[in-house]
Amino acid sequence: MAKSVALDRFDHALLAEMQRDNQTSARVLADRVGLSQSAVLRRLRRLRAERIITADISVVNPEYLGAPVTVFALVSLDHGARTYADFARKLRGRSEVKLASYVTGDADFVLTLRLESMAAYAQFAIEVFHDDPNVSEYHTYVAMREMVGPGAL
Repeated sequence: MAKSVALDRFDHALLAEMQRDNQTSARVLADRVGLSQSAVLRRLRRLRAERIITADISVVNPEYLGAPVTVFALVSLDHGARTYADFARKLRGRSEVKLASYVTGDADFVLTLRLESMAAYAQFAIEVFHDDPNVSEYHTYVAMREMVGPGAL
């Protein structure tokens, strides 16, 4: 169960600004949310210490990393908790997997993959899906363009 933490309107405003650009200076944040710089810095330290802000990351254009193809895969497994744990462990070892979520609905996992080409995805599918006897089916969706999110133009 999620830990309950009281967030006020300033915390929410800071979190919204940090999600847009976590490199924004404390001076600019202070102006935008209506606090002093020292209050902004204290709140950010608290938000990080309480794990409300869990990471400060940079979103990198995948084309510059040689992985311009984004694939979403919905994967269904033969049922069993050990099967799910084993599959998740296998996914953690694959650099192509940028996000893997255990989900409800028609599939068991939704994967977000970044790859250099469709040929690379075909090889991934063989190694991760076809060669795994616990994978009962999978469906592939190839992103044509990101419309909303950190990479959207």
